[in-house]
Amino acid sequence: MQRLAVLNVVGLTRSLIGNHTPNIQAFADAGQLSSFKPAFPAVTCTAQSTYLTGLSPAEHGIVANGWYDRVDAEHKFWKQSNHLVRGEKLWESLRADHPDFTCAKMFWWYNMYSSADWSVTPRPMYPADGRKFFDVYTQPMDMREQVKADLGEFPFPTFWGPKADIPSSQWIAKSAMWVEEKHQPSLNLVYLPHLDYCLQKFGPGAAEIPAELEQIDHVVGELIDFYQARDIKVVILSEYGISKVDQPVYLNRLFREKGWITIKNELGRELMDCGASKVFAIADHQVAHIYLNDESLRDEVIQLLESTAGVEEVRSQQDAFGGDSRAGDLIAVAEGNAWFAYYYWLDDAVAPDFARCIDIHRKPGYDPVELFIDPELKFPLGKIAKFLIKKKLGFRGLLDVIPLDATLVKGSHGRDNVDADEQPVYISQSAGVNVQSAEQVFECLKAEILAS
Repeated sequence: MQRLAVLNVVGLTRSLIGNHTPNIQAFADAGQLSSFKPAFPAVTCTAQSTYLTGLSPAEHGIVANGWYDRVDAEHKFWKQSNHLVRGEKLWESLRADHPDFTCAKMFWWYNMYSSADWSVTPRPMYPADGRKFFDVYTQPMDMREQVKADLGEFPFPTFWGPKADIPSSQWIAKSAMWVEEKHQPSLNLVYLPHLDYCLQKFGPGAAEIPAELEQIDHVVGELIDFYQARDIKVVILSEYGISKVDQPVYLNRLFREKGWITIKNELGRELMDCGASKVFAIADHQVAHIYLNDESLRDEVIQLLESTAGVEEVRSQQDAFGGDSRAGDLIAVAEGNAWFAYYYWLDDAVAPDFARCIDIHRKPGYDPVELFIDPELKFPLGKIAKFLIKKKLGFRGLLDVIPLDATLVKGSHGRDNVDADEQPVYISQSAGVNVQSAEQVFECLKAEILAS
């Protein structure tokens, strides 16, 4: 077998490879570059699960980054248990014939309780007094203190939020090299999220993007040199491309105006009660899962969605996901320049407290506005400093600095029918590789490892 490192450069597309990515360009010139139709929806959890099982979302069950649990009557976003992903994983398939095969998962999602040999994933600590401490979770557990002792604390604020930037990808790259030096895994899965942040924040083609490309290209170049010096094959992979957007679509507000959303007042704030609502949306970038607690409204909901500006098409649960109950009864797909915001309140004064915070689990949808600090705050740095002082002293507080202006977002993803320049890429040094679909990535990676 050939040892393999897979560099998942999120957001990388054919159109971004060029003068500002000399290392990636040289790697592509020396090998084979395929761009392919992304998984549906083209989001992180779905794409990665498809790559690592070779199954469609209808088969592995990861229908989005989050969905509505019909039994608990709760929405669940960014869960981490690998048990959620159905099907045999890539390393399990290889291990069946080669018992000594090992795998390291460095920040790929669904990283907890997997059968991989070594893994690191973001996992804050939440003491009972309401505070939050940034940290990582590792398998084996004692690896957490070992990797932090050698590399320092993971720079969690640069992994997501207004400070999202290159340090998180740099740390992940160093941790991947650290695992190689300590354990020499047969397969090393490395997640490099940097482009995901800037492309959503500024949009493709923005003046800020060339400098961001140069930063991640430097990280990728160091990893290529590191692995090739150890005779480890490298594949560069991405999950999706980012489309330029200028139109947020608020499906839950439309449903509320129809009287289909049930609102619960909690301490003067409005919470959407999914279990009591007739119709509601769980928004995830350019795809929204629509759940019908009142099936009699199906035709009316479809008519409303199809007449809504920014909605390109409506798919059924059966057609999109083979009837998987995790998926919405209907799935709305945005037009190329639009995306779905989860907002359901009609007055910002009664928006839930978590709306203005970085709070990826409470929100009934993905919220890229968390990448921004509210421009209307007069002294945002002072407010953040005050919060951090209170936190250090052991007091609880609310870091409510996120704006409620979805028009700030300039890039999104999730659609599967996109132009070739917005499709994900697979770059290999192996001759004859031609990836056509997200499901095919599994067999291509397996072939890279088994090639003599």
